[in-house]
Amino acid sequence: MKLLLVLGSDDTYNLISLYVKPLGFELIRYHHVLKAMDNIDETDPAGIIISARDFPRHWKTMVQFVRSERPKDACPIIILKGDNFPLEETSKAFFLGVSGIVSETLDNSSEVDRLQGILSRYMPVDEKRRTRRYHAENWQRFNFIFANPRDQILITGEVKTISSGGLSFLPDHANLMKDVNLNTELTECSLRAGSVILSPVCRLARTGRIVSMEFLSFQDNEQDILDKYIESLPLKELKYKELPTEVEPVEEPASSP
Repeated sequence: MKLLLVLGSDDTYNLISLYVKPLGFELIRYHHVLKAMDNIDETDPAGIIISARDFPRHWKTMVQFVRSERPKDACPIIILKGDNFPLEETSKAFFLGVSGIVSETLDNSSEVDRLQGILSRYMPVDEKRRTRRYHAENWQRFNFIFANPRDQILITGEVKTISSGGLSFLPDHANLMKDVNLNTELTECSLRAGSVILSPVCRLARTGRIVSMEFLSFQDNEQDILDKYIESLPLKELKYKELPTEVEPVEEPASSP
């Protein structure tokens, strides 16, 4: 299915693609609203995301144009809002037929969940299962480390969120990443999921205080191993919460990545 992105910012495009590509969409991007409107029949998108920050006047025109022929259940429209998006604009957006509004920075888990939740209503159940993003907790035992391709220095940090398609990561020393460019392919990575050590090839999909990695490939059957571990997390969480508070969960022996 095609997802039409009307965005002026390359950084926003890279960020959005990190969270929506795993849902199975083919991404089509336009830098100009009028051009996107001219080609709406040709692209025939299953959904639309448009930045109100980049197009503060024209996003309403596009919503009205799309809704004249495509109802909500046929084509959801999501507005990306910036810091200056007053309540009156929110009310107007929903009156015009917008399906949802999320922060353009996607700087917290609830915004990411809202974005994926709106789109996942129109996706097969199997895709919803595979792309759920979990907020990493200590008991889940997720760790990630990779080598800077320029100098081979190991970069460690804290996994913040993870899905079968990628993860977000808070580096321990941000200065070690200053020469790692966006979209760099990282071939020397190590990911611990529970007691298993995996070796994904990753792409740096977002820079900043918290960086995002997209999994490009795994060795052998490692993708299946990660998928099964992520699928098991809800049951593991129930068992973990049933432990007495004074008892620490027993960890299986495993080497650190």
